[in-house]
Amino acid sequence: MAYLGETYALITALIWGFAVILFKKSGETVHPISLNLFKNLLAIGLFLPTMMLMGEPLFRDAPRSDYYLLLASGILGIGISDTLFFQSLNLLGASLSAIVDCMYSPFIIALSILWLGESLTPLQVVGVIMIISAVLTATLERSGGTISRRNLFWGVVLGVLAMATMAVGIVGIKPLLERSPLLWALEWRLVGGVMVLVVVLLLHPGRRAILGTLAPGRGWKYMLGGSFLGTYLALLLWLAGMKYADASIAAALNQSSNVFVFIFAAIFLKEVINTQRIIGIALGIGGVFVVMMG
Repeated sequence: MAYLGETYALITALIWGFAVILFKKSGETVHPISLNLFKNLLAIGLFLPTMMLMGEPLFRDAPRSDYYLLLASGILGIGISDTLFFQSLNLLGASLSAIVDCMYSPFIIALSILWLGESLTPLQVVGVIMIISAVLTATLERSGGTISRRNLFWGVVLGVLAMATMAVGIVGIKPLLERSPLLWALEWRLVGGVMVLVVVLLLHPGRRAILGTLAPGRGWKYMLGGSFLGTYLALLLWLAGMKYADASIAAALNQSSNVFVFIFAAIFLKEVINTQRIIGIALGIGGVFVVMMG
């Protein structure tokens, strides 16, 4: 089927965009640590039978260092990064968060240069400058009372840290991913994410209150929907897109999720979409495409 991989990649972006809206609604009642723990446990439970159906074992003949690397990647790129992302999403709202999330690409490039010996083209430099300009546009926004300056500042800081830790978690295992079954790698990264969250909860003095936000209530339908769509279905479709389309094209189409988040935020969350935010998302997405195609 022509453009099958591209179709999967675009559907992935659409589903993740809607999942972010559900996560934002979940954040109104569920603590970021609890939300992250819930979606990771759900994903682990769903990926196990999926791996069985596809004939992939949970334990394979791989060096212990591979398992350690995947667990460390999950600790940083899922356990810590996603918690920071959820907190940033709560502070900024979905539309501004979509702009800040464009920082993922510059971090990937910077780490690939430092760790993998890759080089940066002049066109990619232009793209990085566009993305940074987009984030500055969001940071300097006059919120008009909808978001306090404190929430705006910390939301951007946490969002940037989330993208940085996510990038470290991915680039650090890139060589491993290229020679490993992806579902197996995803499952062990999720295990690492759960491990660090359990440790954090055990050490956190307010763990009972944090876990208490998981009590059944109106936030559950958003949490369950967001976790299924964003952590399970979107990942399966992402794998399909990467399999049937060129990686660069699939990655570019995946990044269009930020546009969908921006649009859905206006439709479903009634967030303010002003000229400054439109310029920010245009710069951010444009910069991402320039970086990927550069």
